[in-house]
Amino acid sequence: MPPPDVTGDELGFRPLTPADLPMLRAWLAEPHVHRWWFHDTGPGAVERDFGPAMRGEEPAEDLVVELGGEPVGLLQRCRWQDYPEYVAEVEPYVVLPPGAVTIDYLIGSPGLVGRGLGPRMIAGAVAGVWERYPDAPAVVVPVVAVNRASWRALEKAGFRRVATGDLAPDNPADPPLHVILRIDRPEEP
Repeated sequence: MPPPDVTGDELGFRPLTPADLPMLRAWLAEPHVHRWWFHDTGPGAVERDFGPAMRGEEPAEDLVVELGGEPVGLLQRCRWQDYPEYVAEVEPYVVLPPGAVTIDYLIGSPGLVGRGLGPRMIAGAVAGVWERYPDAPAVVVPVVAVNRASWRALEKAGFRRVATGDLAPDNPADPPLHVILRIDRPEEP
């Protein structure tokens, strides 16, 4: 089977299921993902950390990103207000409007990185936010500043940089400086 066409194949999102956990565990172990997510991939860790959202016990959503029907990545989305500890960390640097959403994302296969899939995934994720959360005025995403590829993908998808600030990085090897980016809901015509 040929590799997915990152610019032409249909992009879709579906809920993460227990059957996806081995795939997710493998993605999280990929060096290009582990570098930024720094996630425990030991036995039981992925189920422990992603199971609550899958079961509806946590307000976040974990979605598998599919390209041409094949899984290629993960998208997480949630309302900031559902995680007050994160609001408290980011609000010294940026005001979060009520109902604002945040996203996180990864591309699982190293062969798909750097080919334009990231901005396309992000744009699809934002469109999904507007549909899923009709009262969300904005999507606000902090990215560790040294992860240039991630914040550039956000910019290519229409986000603008609104602040910088020191936040706890996912990987303790990273400095705390983060770039905070935002995209606003388009005005109704």
